[in-house]
Amino acid sequence: MGQPGTPVSGGTTPTTPETTEAEPGDDDSTVVTGEIMSESNEDRDGAQPTPGPLGAELESLRSELDERLRDLQRVTAEYANYRKRVERDRSAVVDQAIAMVISALLPVLDDLDRAREHGDLVGPFAAMAEQLNTALAKFGLTGFGETGDSFDPTRHEAVAHQTSGDVTEPTCVAVMRRGYLLGDRLLRAALVAVADPE
Repeated sequence: MGQPGTPVSGGTTPTTPETTEAEPGDDDSTVVTGEIMSESNEDRDGAQPTPGPLGAELESLRSELDERLRDLQRVTAEYANYRKRVERDRSAVVDQAIAMVISALLPVLDDLDRAREHGDLVGPFAAMAEQLNTALAKFGLTGFGETGDSFDPTRHEAVAHQTSGDVTEPTCVAVMRRGYLLGDRLLRAALVAVADPE
């Protein structure tokens, strides 16, 4: 072995790596050699890195999230339709119940009409009849069928026919029983006698 700095076979002199240490007053730190880590342009710009196992898992989670969101939207729409259907059915049941109760009271109204025609509807009895008519009107009950009305086969039921030179169209000349509407719904047709033009 030769002394340090003396040539070895081959004519080369081995040298030891030198490291420069900063002096206590210097601002530079120790120089370290090795692999330099740098951010790629995609990472600095905030874009997705090249897809790998994590990227595939992220895409899978996103697709599953989209599917769950569509399921939630579908369930929400179905629930909204269900609520509308329930409200509609409830309204129909209420209307049907009101119609049944009022239909049961129609004979009473017929008796009141006959009593009024004969002049028997006077005093407290007349006041009660008026209150009953007012209460039923609040539920949408309206009566129809007067002498002189034009005959409407959808609202009148003709039980007698005659001809007359005093009319120019089929006309109700007598009303045996009044008809009633509950809102826009025909609750009962009016029984009338009809006069046709000669």
